[in-house]
Amino acid sequence: MHVSIVLPCYNEQDHVVDEVARICKAMDASEMTYELLAFDDCSSDGTLERLRAAEPDHPHLRVIPRHRNGGSGTIRRLGSERARGDVVVWTDADMSYPNERIPELVRILDEDMTVDQVVGARTSEEGTHKVLRVPAKWMIRKIAERLSDSKIPDLNSGLRAFRRDVARPYLRLLPAGFSCVTTITLAFLCNNHDVRYVPIDYFKRAGTSKFHFTKDAYRYILQVLRMVMYFNPLKVLMPLALWLLGLAVLKGIVDQFVHNILYFSNNTMLMFMSGLLIASLALLADLIVRSRVD
Repeated sequence: MHVSIVLPCYNEQDHVVDEVARICKAMDASEMTYELLAFDDCSSDGTLERLRAAEPDHPHLRVIPRHRNGGSGTIRRLGSERARGDVVVWTDADMSYPNERIPELVRILDEDMTVDQVVGARTSEEGTHKVLRVPAKWMIRKIAERLSDSKIPDLNSGLRAFRRDVARPYLRLLPAGFSCVTTITLAFLCNNHDVRYVPIDYFKRAGTSKFHFTKDAYRYILQVLRMVMYFNPLKVLMPLALWLLGLAVLKGIVDQFVHNILYFSNNTMLMFMSGLLIASLALLADLIVRSRVD
């Protein structure tokens, strides 16, 4: 088995069969050996029945029902753990991604062994809450670029292919929600794995979006900080520590000119001690990270 495609499905009854057919057609034409793992995430509509009915027509399709809703991140983690292919592909079942290009992403991995993940970088934004979503995603992406020292054209694209063996140690870090794609991107980048971005078209999704702007944007920010803290805590904590220590030194100099005696105000000492504590915490966290065997 060369390719395992993980497809989370939740209330997608009106288009899930068309998406399965599109993926299978592209993979059959590529002549790659593959499996399509379609997880029904406890849908409340007829998604599972439609998938079951499509199984006889698509011999590479494996329908896996779940009896509780775990979220797309849970599905992608379980699917990646169950995958038998050397390459794992993540995508969505909402007709928004050009899934006919999956073989193209896999071929990049096959032809260049230095690349460990290929991400379909979207060239447009067609999601809900577009006025709020675009600037929020830009801000989060810039934070991620700053903390990971990498150029990231698309931080949370749902279409990607990666080597299963490389990704295995990071699967346990995947959260349950949409930020799982952010997590796998940062896990690779923070560990110096080569990630390549391929521009793709992005279309308006079929059906109803499961994205909640306030809750999911907050989770994205937390997940970016969590991942960088997990792999490189100095990037997050040391700039704050140095900033506080620098302010304390400047404020201490001002205190001497104002009072003409050896005197430091309470807020000067508070900033200085806070900077020392955060710097100590940063060094301790970095020591823990570097001594970790995983």
